[in-house]
Amino acid sequence: MNKRRITAEITAVGGYVPEDRLTNKMLEEMVETSDEWITERTGIKERRILRDPALATSDMAVFAVKKLLEDSGLLPDEIDCLILATSTPDQLLAPAASLVCEKAGLNNAWGFDLNAACSGFLYALSMGASLIESERYKKVIVIGADQMSAIVNYTDRNTCILFGDGAGAVLLEPSTTGAGVIDYIFKTDGKGVACLSVPAGGSLEPASVDTLATGRNYVQQDGKTVFKAAIKGMSDACVEIMERNNLTEQDVNWLIPHQANLRIISAVCKRLNFPPEKVKVNIQRYGNTTAATIPLCLWDFQADFSPGDNILLTAFGAGFTWGGTYLKWGTLRHNN
Repeated sequence: MNKRRITAEITAVGGYVPEDRLTNKMLEEMVETSDEWITERTGIKERRILRDPALATSDMAVFAVKKLLEDSGLLPDEIDCLILATSTPDQLLAPAASLVCEKAGLNNAWGFDLNAACSGFLYALSMGASLIESERYKKVIVIGADQMSAIVNYTDRNTCILFGDGAGAVLLEPSTTGAGVIDYIFKTDGKGVACLSVPAGGSLEPASVDTLATGRNYVQQDGKTVFKAAIKGMSDACVEIMERNNLTEQDVNWLIPHQANLRIISAVCKRLNFPPEKVKVNIQRYGNTTAATIPLCLWDFQADFSPGDNILLTAFGAGFTWGGTYLKWGTLRHNN
């Protein structure tokens, strides 16, 4: 008898967004813009900002993990591994995942950071799935978390309107029911670094008075180039993964795209012939939280998903990094 394939099933989700809101009306007082313009161009109405100077990315990740553990009824010591996708670690050295394990009491878990910008959660999800499929680990938490407000220039109206802070987490466990992460496709094009990056603060151009004065420690973006590349990259990745798994748009129950810009999401859906009612969107509430957008959608809309649902996840980010993931929804743990 053939042994059934072990897949990594999502069995719990958690999320966190800060309480403080930065609305479009508030941005009108900071830069030359308007609520109408931001809404029309991005679909964003507000974003959450972590204002407490004593907190950072690791703390948002911890809040998401604690919510996941609370809802699932699991104890911290039951977690084997933690993978944190982030572009905004608390400090350049050491890994923020180490802080998350410490603060969340994950005493038996090892952890590491992964940086693939807005695609980070999908890359990390594939790594977590591989650990589960290897049968070496039983419970792996994958997190997407970013404090984008730490690297946004709030005098640059082209970027400050886009980003917010937040964290989302999922728990992966082994399954033989057919639910879980089924397939994924990822791409990279290093030429895209010139179009979307934080130029200074790394080993090439360490932070200095000059880099701060010129704003090179903040996000820099060629919006038009990124816009076009994101639409093509996300659409192509979805088409490829659907063809590889013999899926049509009718077979897919839900599309969860990276929440970067509502016009990008709409263009991707049009290319894929996906109706709006099958697409999950929360960008209007949170803005672009980078690696956190997709897990926050999973957390926000978990009640809408049923066991057996076919779900496509797709993202595009700095690097350029992009790709898609096909998963079959399973059954969530609930702490009754």
